[in-house]
Amino acid sequence: MRLKNWTIVLATFFVMQLLPVLALVLGWAPLHVLCLSIVILLCTLPLALACLQNINATLDSLADDTRRIRELDFSGPAAEGSVFHEVDCLSRNHNSMKDALQRQTHALQESQSKLSSLVENGLLLSSERDREALFRHILMEGKRICNAEAATMYLKTSHGALRFALRSMDDPLPADEIPLHDPLTGAPNEAHVSTYAALHNQTVVIDDVYAETRFDLSGTRHFDAQSGYRTVSMITVPLAARHDEVIGVLQFMNALDPHSGEVVAFSEQSLSFIEALASQAAVALENQNLIEAQNALIDAMIEILAGAIDAKSPYTGAHCERVPALALMLAEEACEVSEGPLADFRFNTPDEWREFRIGAWLHDCGKITTPEHVVDKATKLETIYNRIHEVRMRFEVLLRDAQVARLQAILDGVEEAVADAGYQQQFQRLQEEFAFVADCNIGSELMAEERIEMLQRIGERTWQRHFDDRLGLSQDETMRLQNLPQAPLPATERLLADKPQHIFPRPPSKALDPKYGFQITVPEHLYNFGELYNLSVSRGTLTAEERFKINEHIIQTIVMLEYLPLPANLKRVPEYAGTHHETLLGTGYPRKLDRDSLSIPARIMAIADIFEALTASDRPYKKAKTLSESVAILANLRDKGHIDADLFALFLRTGLPLRYAQRHLRPEQIDELDIEKYLSGVPA
Repeated sequence: MRLKNWTIVLATFFVMQLLPVLALVLGWAPLHVLCLSIVILLCTLPLALACLQNINATLDSLADDTRRIRELDFSGPAAEGSVFHEVDCLSRNHNSMKDALQRQTHALQESQSKLSSLVENGLLLSSERDREALFRHILMEGKRICNAEAATMYLKTSHGALRFALRSMDDPLPADEIPLHDPLTGAPNEAHVSTYAALHNQTVVIDDVYAETRFDLSGTRHFDAQSGYRTVSMITVPLAARHDEVIGVLQFMNALDPHSGEVVAFSEQSLSFIEALASQAAVALENQNLIEAQNALIDAMIEILAGAIDAKSPYTGAHCERVPALALMLAEEACEVSEGPLADFRFNTPDEWREFRIGAWLHDCGKITTPEHVVDKATKLETIYNRIHEVRMRFEVLLRDAQVARLQAILDGVEEAVADAGYQQQFQRLQEEFAFVADCNIGSELMAEERIEMLQRIGERTWQRHFDDRLGLSQDETMRLQNLPQAPLPATERLLADKPQHIFPRPPSKALDPKYGFQITVPEHLYNFGELYNLSVSRGTLTAEERFKINEHIIQTIVMLEYLPLPANLKRVPEYAGTHHETLLGTGYPRKLDRDSLSIPARIMAIADIFEALTASDRPYKKAKTLSESVAILANLRDKGHIDADLFALFLRTGLPLRYAQRHLRPEQIDELDIEKYLSGVPA
């Protein structure tokens, strides 16, 4: 039993020390007094020392524990008790204070940890681009913050329902959706706790699911019955990003006591932190939705643009679609290579794949500036229409003139047989000359020098024009011709002519700014529609001006894409889109880049563009080549050093030519292909 007051002990000690004095006063013998004093001293001194030692030990324990508490160290044992009431009260109060400080410190540390976690979570949510990873992080972080046993995420659909997006458990997600409004009446569906939270943008806390009467929790109870799980407490938090628009709901089940591990109700502190997390998550999800919508819009616009370019000409249909398909197929195979020159090539992120895909889709976006009559020029005299009809009408005029001359000769006394013979000879000559001009217009034969000389001789023929050729013109054409001389009527004109009005001057162009580094020869004129000039084209149907105009599409592609404020993850789009006409020898266009300047993706684009062009069956100026013919041409380009040999070998070894052909070529184009013939001498 503890003494009520340790001063009593001290008083007793002093009284016992006074007893010898009292004995002396009472007349005891000095020897007896001395003996009594010694006996009393021997009896009371150990008691006094023990009391003082007890007090000292307790105070030392309190001092040590106080020092540890000052350093927020609560690991020491509880302070010792004392036989003295006051000291014992001090010890017990100290221990109570220590417990309270420990609880508050732990609570503060837990709050700081959760707050720090929220900050880190906000940073992570703002940088996460993978949608599924974002969902999982939000759900699992919320589960950790509120120390819940299970969690579910619902997302709002475009048709006004909540769908199960993710669960912390591994059980399959229910396919059912929960409508936010009754489909028949349109009334809000407030029966379920998840829909109530979404409709009212309000957090709902339930301490006991089986005692809850406000909401229909039969689904939760049914799940418990099937799984053996027992849901007790629940908190449902809406995900609202901006303008209070709810985009989903987070639901956490069974808060666990951090010490005992038992299921308890969710605390007010957990509620505040989980609502803060929900706010962060909603912003992150909204940003993700906006980014995905923006990316989808950009991708759709790119595909629409590419489709519009293809639709612009009936002869290049689906080119802008087929080239990306083949380029992506080859890039996928290149990324799988683990040895050799291609071993280090990889697209490591979805952004890198998207950047390449967009570059491939936009590789011909500059063709939107190329006139159709140039792209589709199937004959040499073709502009908006085939001007061979004008030439034919002049031959018709010459034939009518020959008929008139025959009749006039007969009237002048020439024998009819002689006049007929002269007419027939003229008729036959005109027929042959027109057939020759028409054949030259096709452009299927090489225009040798003798053919050009014959064109010149035919063109020397003249005919009479009696009508003003400046009538019925557009304002633009009238202004273009106003400074050119006009012959008086009737005017004698050549059958085939290169007239001043056939020349279209080249206007200034920002695309030819030296800052772009284009290494190209620019023709003096924009167009030259001269009839002899066009008919004398040595190969194909295009003049130098028209060939430059077609090649200029890659210049326009680069200028257009480099002008765009592309984000950092799309900075290489102009490179991928603008290098497919370059060669490893530095002889391509428009910048004459060499091997060291052309990346693996740029080399892939070149092979894809060439192979598609060779096998395309919708071009007016050439016949579609077979699979073997196309591969042979690519092999020839490889041998000359124009295309990458390693990529070409990979192209063949992985069976890409046949795989592409089965999707995009006509059956008659798919012939036997001996791959080994083109791989001989190529390192495996």
